[in-house]
Amino acid sequence: MSERLRLAVGVMGNVASMLLYAAPMLTFSRVMKKKNIEGFSCVPYVLALFNCCLYTWYGLPIVSYQWENFPVVTINGIGILLEVSFILIYLWFSSTKVKKEVAKMVVPIILICVATGMISTFVFHEHRRRKVFVGSIGLVASIAMYASPLVVVRQVIKTKSVEFMPFYLSLFSFLASGLWMAYGLLSHDLFLASPNLVGTPLCILQLILYFKYRKNPVMEVEPQKWPDLEYNDDKLKQEEKKDQSMLVLTENLSTKN
Repeated sequence: MSERLRLAVGVMGNVASMLLYAAPMLTFSRVMKKKNIEGFSCVPYVLALFNCCLYTWYGLPIVSYQWENFPVVTINGIGILLEVSFILIYLWFSSTKVKKEVAKMVVPIILICVATGMISTFVFHEHRRRKVFVGSIGLVASIAMYASPLVVVRQVIKTKSVEFMPFYLSLFSFLASGLWMAYGLLSHDLFLASPNLVGTPLCILQLILYFKYRKNPVMEVEPQKWPDLEYNDDKLKQEEKKDQSMLVLTENLSTKN
């Protein structure tokens, strides 16, 4: 009975995580449409990729015992494909300077994942020790991933506006974190439960803030720091042309005088 319950929770965790990983699709569809990343950060996607790579390896029979953590492998494997796709799209529409910055983040993460796989395979010869080693590194990666939205939480508290904290993203984060915490506890696996013991309260905080400030009007925020993908580029160009026309008119009047 307990094994069936654990499997059922794992399947529900897969569904919730799938919705969470797929959430940025709308954002990146607009990026592709406008062919501009408009200042959006790639850090959350890089951290998510790091987390997915480590926990995919953690769930494989090389580290875990046989296929005891098969649900962990399936969702994180899909997560790798999605996050890689998002990062590639981000790189395609970013400047050379931004590409170099992203590369500085991605390359060390790839090296860490490769080193983790090599060490866990050839240095440790027991599943228990491999799980402790890979799980410890995965724990750090998961906490970093769940901590990344704290910047947005700070902005929500500061502006009293939820413009930059989408409800469904917070909801899916809460569902995924809560279900994987339950899965880890049912599996008696602290390396699966612990990150979500941190992530679940953070997700609850985001939902509380959303319902507290959701009716507040949108506040003006510096466009350089908080770009809006919904902003009309044509309108922006028209405004720039008007400003230039006014400047020329003013100079002409000054010359005549």
